[in-house]
Amino acid sequence: MLSDIDIANQASMRPIRDIVRELGIGEQEWEPYGHYKAKLNDKLWQRLRNQPDGQLVLVTAINPTPAGE
Repeated sequence: MLSDIDIANQASMRPIRDIVRELGIGEQEWEPYGHYKAKLNDKLWQRLRNQPDGQLVLVTAINPTPAGE
C-alpha cells in the first residue's frame, strides 16, 4: 500500500485555467490565485442558482504550532 506522500508525489497538478475552461466557468466568475487555485465569485453562484444541486466538497487544512498543538 502506498503512503500518503507517495500518492501525493505521483499526482500532477493541472493549471486552474484549464479546469475552469473545462467546467464552463466564465472569466468574470473566478479570480486566479497563482497557477493552481482560484476563488469563485458571486456571479457564478447567481448564474447557477436555478440549477439542480450537485455534491459538496469541503477542503480544509490545519497548521500545527511549533509546539505540535
